[in-house]
Amino acid sequence: MKRLTQPKALAFEVLRHMLLLLGAAFMLFPFVVMVSTSLKPAGEIFSPGFSLLPQTWAAVENYTTAFTRIPLGRFILNGVFVGAAIFFFQALIAVPCAYALAKLRFRGRETIFVFVLLGLLIPPQAPAIPLYIAMWQLGLIDTYAALIIPSSISVFGIFLMRQFFRQVPDDLIHAARIDGLNEFAIVWRIMVPSAMPALIAFAVLSLVWNWNEYFWPLIAIQSTHLMTPPLGIAFFDNAEAGTNYGPLMAAAVAVTAPLVIAFLVAQRRFLEGFAVTGVK
Repeated sequence: MKRLTQPKALAFEVLRHMLLLLGAAFMLFPFVVMVSTSLKPAGEIFSPGFSLLPQTWAAVENYTTAFTRIPLGRFILNGVFVGAAIFFFQALIAVPCAYALAKLRFRGRETIFVFVLLGLLIPPQAPAIPLYIAMWQLGLIDTYAALIIPSSISVFGIFLMRQFFRQVPDDLIHAARIDGLNEFAIVWRIMVPSAMPALIAFAVLSLVWNWNEYFWPLIAIQSTHLMTPPLGIAFFDNAEAGTNYGPLMAAAVAVTAPLVIAFLVAQRRFLEGFAVTGVK
């Protein structure tokens, strides 16, 4: 409080908050326009003047068209199922791997961690062709498994959880071993409950990434009933010839809403997760 009473410090705080508000408004403006367009009839969308609120509300027509012209609800459920399944397997693999890299002493541990860091540098498009050939040889193309299996290992998840586990005191683990717990029990009964902020942060990032994933589902899925939200929006865009922007923006709002709600619900834990892991 003493620092804020000083004129220069107060001016700096005001300037900083003004810049933050300006940046937030700049980033939110496309989403505001998207919501506004989803409420307007076609005549107002292409009118020369621009206003956020429509003169004639067409929200019911646009959202009804979005949910009836294509199976948008099925696309959203596919996104929830695929995102939840991918995070389940990512956490199942990342947590014990991160524990081993953070707390166990064995030859080659640092070398393995270097490979984890190198894995962060590889774009997901690079192994697409080998993955497609593997899925095709296993007969999994155009199935839910083709969407889930290639993303079931997350090197970022391993890195994030390792950063958290490194801050857990070794004495806690030694005490657990003295009490008779094996390494498996230590991971799932002690480390996981204490790592919930990091796990929630990882869950939010994993869900957002896999919800918005477009490249791999585009080449692995052909059936309409298996499409994820981005593919569904593209399918709707093609079906509507790209001119009916009101229902198209309504579909985009419906697809974006679950991510916004999930982030707002987990916002506090999300920030705590990055604070305790030291990842910025």
